[in-house]
Amino acid sequence: MNRLLTTIFFLLFPLLFKSVSSFTLPMTTTHPHIRSSSLNLFRRTGSSSSPSDRQKTKLKKARYKLTKAELKNNKASNKILKQRISVLGGGNFALALASIAASNNVAVTLLVRSESDANSINTLHRHPRYMNDLTLPKLVVATTDPSVAFGCSPTDSSPTYIIHAVPVQYSRAALVAAAPFMDPSTPILSASKGIETTSLGFMADILQQTCGDTRPYAFLSGPSFAREIIEKTCTAVVIASEDIILADDLASVMTNDHFRVFTSRDVIGVEVGGSVKNVIAIAAGMCEGLGLGTNAMSSLVTRGCAEMRRLGLHLGASPSTLAGLSGVGDTFGTCFGPLSRNRNFGIRLGKGETMDEILNSTTEVAEGVDTCLALVNLIKKECKGYRLDLKYPIIYGMEKILRGEMEPAVGLEGLMSMPLRMESYE
Repeated sequence: MNRLLTTIFFLLFPLLFKSVSSFTLPMTTTHPHIRSSSLNLFRRTGSSSSPSDRQKTKLKKARYKLTKAELKNNKASNKILKQRISVLGGGNFALALASIAASNNVAVTLLVRSESDANSINTLHRHPRYMNDLTLPKLVVATTDPSVAFGCSPTDSSPTYIIHAVPVQYSRAALVAAAPFMDPSTPILSASKGIETTSLGFMADILQQTCGDTRPYAFLSGPSFAREIIEKTCTAVVIASEDIILADDLASVMTNDHFRVFTSRDVIGVEVGGSVKNVIAIAAGMCEGLGLGTNAMSSLVTRGCAEMRRLGLHLGASPSTLAGLSGVGDTFGTCFGPLSRNRNFGIRLGKGETMDEILNSTTEVAEGVDTCLALVNLIKKECKGYRLDLKYPIIYGMEKILRGEMEPAVGLEGLMSMPLRMESYE
């Protein structure tokens, strides 16, 4: 009897296995950007288990139809305009990010201070002062009423995301005024770079202190001039957040064929890179203004990046972040790009203009000036050690120049007379 049962089992087992192996189970996922797939419960090896050509063709066609259907649904959902973004700020970079989101079929509301600016944006689709030769998408509207911008009025819904694009030194006051009108759960994406001079805090600190520590935050940085973004030249940036799903969602909202967004969890690395690069750019501009040549400028920028890395590592940043778009990448753009406000500020300093003359002649903010003063105080506070001026000679030298304690030519000559040592000594 046992032999008979064994024989029957081995005769029927291949048929049973064949029917089970063709069964598939859908793989579930909670992440909206991960495509559902199927998982084979059993897989046999050998030529006898390979699907036929007809089965392969059917499977390929099914996957192709699924991909087309998903793409069609994604495009349709974009056209419905389910998402809305509110932007705090009306400067160059606020306009640029608003244009990116609107070009991806997302409705955008700018919160600006001037009624005339809002009227110009709403009727002429241009800002009257900033990049007024460029036209904004029609999905970009402006208001001076925070209850309208952030959905507190009965006729307006809360935005999906809030973008903060106010210069760092003015951010605290702007956020304190706007926070009561914001939904406490709405994520905020900060595009401001620098260190507050009074608190020595980065934007992550300012946001949590003014808008609460329960809502999620993200931070955008990278080589990105506002005019080039609106003109749709190719740009790549990084969005960092401790909530990587938020970073992924924001990347999908902002990315298109000319604006590419990478993601990161390294918030402090992105913030350090976005702050220090502006100080290096002023120094690079001074090199150009003094006519010191490409060799000097390249050396100074490289050594400035070494100081950025040294400070970033001390504060807990990842070396790969500082070598990426928000660190070295943004530094290159800001130091060598003709649209750089910090570089142009340095050029004018190198040519002999005073700080007051430069500041009184422009409405645009060179963040590197205040950031440099804050950086030295932050280094003194956080980096304990002997002769910190030898570890951060460019930052310390720039601070003396900006305070009027040293001439640009003397400061840059001092870098060439520093003690001889190894290039890198971490």
